[in-house]
Amino acid sequence: MKLKTLSVSALAMLVLSACQLAPEQQAIELPVPNAYASAAQGSGTAAAELHWQQFFNNPKLQQLIELSLANNKDLQIAALNVQRVRALYQIEDSALYPSLDLNASGTRQRLPADLTGTGNAQINQQYSATVGITSYELDFWGKVRNQSEQALQQLYSTEQAQLSSQISLVAELANAWLTYAADQQLLELAAHTLHSQQKTLELTEQSYNLGATSALTLQQVKSTVATAKVDIARYQRLVARDKNALDLLTGTQVSTDLLPDQPLSKLLQLPELPAGLPSDLLQQRPDLKAAEHDLLAANANIGIAKAAFFPSISLTANAGSASAELDNLFKGGSGNWSFIPSINLPIFNMGRTQANLEVAEAQQQVALATYQQKIQQAFREVSDSLADREGYAAQLQAQQDLANSNQQSFLLSEARFKQGADSYLQVLDAQRSWYSAQQQLISGQQALLASQISLYKVLGGGWQQSNTSAE
Repeated sequence: MKLKTLSVSALAMLVLSACQLAPEQQAIELPVPNAYASAAQGSGTAAAELHWQQFFNNPKLQQLIELSLANNKDLQIAALNVQRVRALYQIEDSALYPSLDLNASGTRQRLPADLTGTGNAQINQQYSATVGITSYELDFWGKVRNQSEQALQQLYSTEQAQLSSQISLVAELANAWLTYAADQQLLELAAHTLHSQQKTLELTEQSYNLGATSALTLQQVKSTVATAKVDIARYQRLVARDKNALDLLTGTQVSTDLLPDQPLSKLLQLPELPAGLPSDLLQQRPDLKAAEHDLLAANANIGIAKAAFFPSISLTANAGSASAELDNLFKGGSGNWSFIPSINLPIFNMGRTQANLEVAEAQQQVALATYQQKIQQAFREVSDSLADREGYAAQLQAQQDLANSNQQSFLLSEARFKQGADSYLQVLDAQRSWYSAQQQLISGQQALLASQISLYKVLGGGWQQSNTSAE
């Protein structure tokens, strides 16, 4: 009998000729209109084409983002998860090819006289060296290929999830930096107001001691001083918390020279971004790409479940040399081989195979619905960010006008009080209005910048680095 061997090319042909039981992914109708908002159109550089160094043009913020990308633990976990899934894919993909193993063994055994059949004790020994393949499954039904495809799509999904994590991190850090700047500016405003009110209080106390000012006016001035002190304590607490947030996001202690030191109006000049069309968003957002790969993995899983209904054929074959003496192991006549094909055909398992297929089909429907849901959520986020950007821009202009008007009212009230035309109550009311308007103006500036960052994020920007940036 002559040993029949299967070459690698023959095995490859068997695999390529196998059936494909996984359903073909059909085109998915987008659950959004072609032009989801009139404001979606515009001119400018698309978010995905704009590196974050170009969008966040403040050098201090750029350094913080680079620190965060290098040290943030959440991002490191995401990168390690990609490595793990890549290794799992390599494990599944290796099953497509036969593994060649070298095995060498030797045994030496003493049998007592009553077991040898000859009445004399004897020593048996055997040595062998073989090369072969073990339990290589012929992929007639595409099960192994679909297992590899499923692992590959999961790898792609995990890689996109890593990019999505980076987008979120960059946006979160930028917002935390702006929050620190806003709270710091509000703290300075409260400190300036307290300093001004303390001087007013000193003058008012002197005037009260001379009998020129009423006790009511004195108490009113004291109340403004106390209010400013309350605000200072509150903003000092918020600034400290903002600093802690920056330290956590960057994964290191943020030095003072990287903290914002300018008013919000001068801190960031963010470029205008067009929203584009739905097809653009699908190409730009990593989380949507990840959901698409999850859907493809679910399709491959159906092919795996369907293949379980068919027989599986495995091959084990080896060839080598065997001898009772080690010296004769590689001499002529010591060759040996074995060829062991096996087939496994499922007959009855209480419906487990059918249930596994139903589970796979349900998971595919869940993945499809999740993909469509993520698309709808993505376009809602874009529409919300566009509305916020336009709304906050108009609101900020009105807040600026309100702040200017309240400042003029405050100056006029002070002038009329000094001339004796008004009581100090009108001055206090004007000052409170001016102080509140200044606070609202700072908050409005922060909200507008945050809406622009949000739009950059939801359009899929914030994960590409320029060629000149540090890796």
